Amino acid sequence: MSSAVQKRRPQTAQQFVLEELRRAITTGELRPGDQVRQDALAARFEVSRVPLREALKALEAEGLVVHHIHRGYFVAELSLDDLEEIYRIRELLETEAVRLAVARMPEGTVGALERIQREVERAADAGDVPAMATANRLFHFTLIEACGMPRLVRLIATLWDSTDAYRSLYYADAPHRKLAVREHRAVISALRHGDGAAAVRWLDEHRAHAVAALRAVLERNAD
Repeated sequence: MSSAVQKRRPQTAQQFVLEELRRAITTGELRPGDQVRQDALAARFEVSRVPLREALKALEAEGLVVHHIHRGYFVAELSLDDLEEIYRIRELLETEAVRLAVARMPEGTVGALERIQREVERAADAGDVPAMATANRLFHFTLIEACGMPRLVRLIATLWDSTDAYRSLYYADAPHRKLAVREHRAVISALRHGDGAAAVRWLDEHRAHAVAALRAVLERNAD
């Protein structure tokens, strides 16, 4: 097993497998529709089938994998309608979260966003899709969590989880990475000026561009 994997390994085998499987899905190593081959993964992670099965059940509850009787587990696929519904609900919830965050704006939030944005841009320039996806999520949730409503944050996180397998498809294209960088900068500028309405508008555009790109991917796959 690689030293990088060893370094990431938390206390329990189930936590370790859950983290590694989620990472494989969110980075695009396992793509929507791919079968999750348990024997190969158990050997790769050096664990028994028991923690692997438990991790897969947890991912099934999150909507990241689906189980087909007699066939096994597969990375979940979304229809175009599913995707658009998820992003529409995100728009509604995140708009409320951002408005509340701007009203509260805990000290240091904008500075934290600027630091995270530097990592987003480093990953974007390097074409490092996994790092970009990780930094992008941290950017958004640093702002969302500033709303001070943990239940709202958890609802939004569940929606993000359900589309994680598709996020790497979006960031795989350099123009999409550059666009995301520009939109993040615009959000930070709006927040720096206390303009919550502008921040919401830029975030709406940010989501809309992702939906349009992923719509094209799903339509191609349906042909």
